[in-house]
Amino acid sequence: MRDFTTMSFRRFLLAASALALAAPAAQAQGLFRSPDPAGVPPVSGLYIAGGAGWNHQNERSLGAYGNGVLGNRSYFQNTVRTTPGGVVNFDEGLVGVASIGWGFGNGIRAEVEGNFRYNDVDRIGGFGGGPVTRTFRDNGGRTRQYGVMGNAFYDFRIPGANVVPYIGGGVGYLWTEFDGVAGTRNTATGNRIVINDTDGRLAYQGIAGAAIPVGFAPGLALTLEYRYLGTLEQKFDGEVRSPTGALVSRGYFKAGNSGNHSIMIGARYAFNQPRAAVPAPAPLPAAAPSPARTYLVFFDWDRADLTDRARQIVAEAAQNVRRTQTTRIEVAGHADRSGTPQYNQRLSQRRAEAVAAELTRNGVARNEISIQAFGESRPLVPTADGVREPQNRRVEIVLR
Repeated sequence: MRDFTTMSFRRFLLAASALALAAPAAQAQGLFRSPDPAGVPPVSGLYIAGGAGWNHQNERSLGAYGNGVLGNRSYFQNTVRTTPGGVVNFDEGLVGVASIGWGFGNGIRAEVEGNFRYNDVDRIGGFGGGPVTRTFRDNGGRTRQYGVMGNAFYDFRIPGANVVPYIGGGVGYLWTEFDGVAGTRNTATGNRIVINDTDGRLAYQGIAGAAIPVGFAPGLALTLEYRYLGTLEQKFDGEVRSPTGALVSRGYFKAGNSGNHSIMIGARYAFNQPRAAVPAPAPLPAAAPSPARTYLVFFDWDRADLTDRARQIVAEAAQNVRRTQTTRIEVAGHADRSGTPQYNQRLSQRRAEAVAAELTRNGVARNEISIQAFGESRPLVPTADGVREPQNRRVEIVLR
């Protein structure tokens, strides 16, 4: 297991280094979210998270309590003053964490976490106060730690950055299992310490990390973090056995405060994380308005009735009203300058009304037609006063 743990630790370091080196290239390829001028939106609502990595468990002191002997020396004692002391060291190990939490939309998050840590025992030493050579041969064993924690975090949103650093802390309960933890005294007697027990205590931890949002999956972020997890002093039942396996003594060991240093790579998914803003498509260019179509209806001098040719022109205009998307029909009457302005104004009005009536007879709704009379004020051909000009005796039909 030690070789496996060492290899796992090396692989973890390689993976963490690769992640750090690959982040700029991945950003360029769109893997991570592009920086937002306002910073990454804060986590809001429910999220889940998990991670795994390397765990280092600090050396732990062991105090022995009870009656019996280890070799030729008193091993378990009843008083603290004469209690033999020892230590237990651990190989590098593994850690895994899973959590469910809630983001409050202001950088603050709270979560409940379940965790697991595994470390092989390297050696047991001490016990007896003699020279350093009075140690134990390693007989193996391992520790497993699993617990439940309540954590609180604060995310630091940095304007223009796509990395969110955070810090946090938590308290909870941690169970530590000493499984087959054993050591044999390097003496002639060769008595052996054996610890197989589990103890649960209050635990506490501090956390520092960073999250990198993944661009193609809103709410998903990769995480890299460090954790320190500690517990109060723990108590484990143990025993001393002879080389033949006979029981020499039973008692208990007080293990000093446990300290774990962990580095993990993980992921977090926020269910209500807002999606990156998608630019609205550019509006299609407005269709160019259809050019106005104008029809000229001419009249005889001092007349407002329609000629056969005039009726044909009006009918053609009415057909185009039905075929095209006409939104406005304008009918404007005009007169030449052969009469008084007042008379010509009334004459141009009658001409316009005659054309509008003919359009209605050809199927155009009357409420779609607007009528205007300009008299002699807008001649098509400018003339002197009193001149009879056929081009100015007209009605203009404009389809818009």
